[in-house]
Amino acid sequence: MPSHPDTTWVILAGGQARRMGGQDKGLVTLNGKPFIELVHERLTEQGATIAINANRNQERYEQYGPVFGDVLEGFPGPLGGMHAAMSNIDSEWLGFVPCDCPNLPHALLEKMYHAINADAEIVVAHDGESVQPVVTMMKRSIFERLNTFLANGDRKIVLLYDLCNTVFVDFSAEHDAFINLNTPDELSRYGELS
Repeated sequence: MPSHPDTTWVILAGGQARRMGGQDKGLVTLNGKPFIELVHERLTEQGATIAINANRNQERYEQYGPVFGDVLEGFPGPLGGMHAAMSNIDSEWLGFVPCDCPNLPHALLEKMYHAINADAEIVVAHDGESVQPVVTMMKRSIFERLNTFLANGDRKIVLLYDLCNTVFVDFSAEHDAFINLNTPDELSRYGELS
């Protein structure tokens, strides 16, 4: 029995990044490195098996792991990437992180795995103030529910959590680990801070 469930971690880089001026957010650089590389390093140091959800520049992302695009049309947001992961990867669990979260906790995987109980279908990070809905693990068995949810036009991840057995993981001691950078202004301020 492995110390953690069969899990592939997916870096979600498939968004349109409208607030970043439409740039491919995973390839935006912070302190000389693209976001995708910073997130990839943080996951790799924790022993993650990694894949990438990207809808453009896929050949550039391939250096970080297998790449797949959304299955559904119309950019349904992070849930589109989650749906695509379940369509492409047969791991029992899928872990997800956004590509614009360069400061993820160093013990993210360990704490997420530790929170899984016999009934858990979704495990999601909570920073002490709010849910971090894109830093999550989902059991592959919820795929049909996710499919139906998206087919009904729903896009809010937190509503899906209400339909599943969801466990919240307390990362309040690492509140700043979930800073995500959506605009050029946030990027420049964070670059000055870090």
